[in-house]
Amino acid sequence: MLALAPAWDWPRLRSLVLDAVSSPHSKRAYALALEQWFAWARQSAPEGFTKATVQRYRAHLEASGLAAATVNLRLSAVRRLAAEAADNGLLAAETAMAIARVKGTPRRGARLGNWLTREQASDLVASSAGESLRARRDRALLCLLVGCGLRRAEAAALDVEQVQEREGRWVLADILGKGGRVRTAPMPSWAKVAVDQWREAGIREGKLFRAVRGNCVIGQGMTAQAVFLVVERFANAMGVPFRPHDLRRTFAKLAYAGGSPLEQIQLALGHASIATTERYLGGKLNLADAACDRLGIGG
Repeated sequence: MLALAPAWDWPRLRSLVLDAVSSPHSKRAYALALEQWFAWARQSAPEGFTKATVQRYRAHLEASGLAAATVNLRLSAVRRLAAEAADNGLLAAETAMAIARVKGTPRRGARLGNWLTREQASDLVASSAGESLRARRDRALLCLLVGCGLRRAEAAALDVEQVQEREGRWVLADILGKGGRVRTAPMPSWAKVAVDQWREAGIREGKLFRAVRGNCVIGQGMTAQAVFLVVERFANAMGVPFRPHDLRRTFAKLAYAGGSPLEQIQLALGHASIATTERYLGGKLNLADAACDRLGIGG
């Protein structure tokens, strides 16, 4: 049976789980979750890999003050680990089934998240203007993140060939999103102008966004982490805390405030459910005309 992750077992156990996951995003998340599980288990679980162990781990995660979604993601990785271990003869099937019955942490309500105001989004686009290669690349990247609602991994994976004209307007065609869902996202004209200015550097085929070394040498591509670092640099310069996914949320908030139908925002973002899109919008919470403004109490 499976001792709790001796050093020689770790590469095999890790690959059992990650090979069963198709999404690159899920692979990264599960890899981190497994590292955290094994780090805790080596120190706190001498009894081995059991249901009781996983229940204590859940209690540890909850006591750490983590969000319910984070706790549930880490438990999901542990359950997958138990299932793969059982399938490969490393863990008793009944033990794996017992671990699978460990419940996650219920989510109560929805986190509001973060987004930029229209003025802040305009300032972000304006502040990225510049003539250097890096400035042109960063401006095009930011314009697509906030103007098309892309995930950072989707932006990093874009090919030049995906910039296409359809029905008289420019779009990003055949974006491969989470869950293998494919969508086409319309581009605002100002984002297309920024992309064209970046492509004047000789970006004719292959990856749309490339590393820029020494501000003059163009590399072969960018990673999702590199996209994160670009956004982080601009957030620090503006003094406003936001991340790439907050720009995706900004797209949804500003489009909805501008009168775009919820269904069109859902399609642009590639959400499987309109309920997910509603969560991006903070439900029906209206901060501009809030309930507290209607109390009739003067201060």
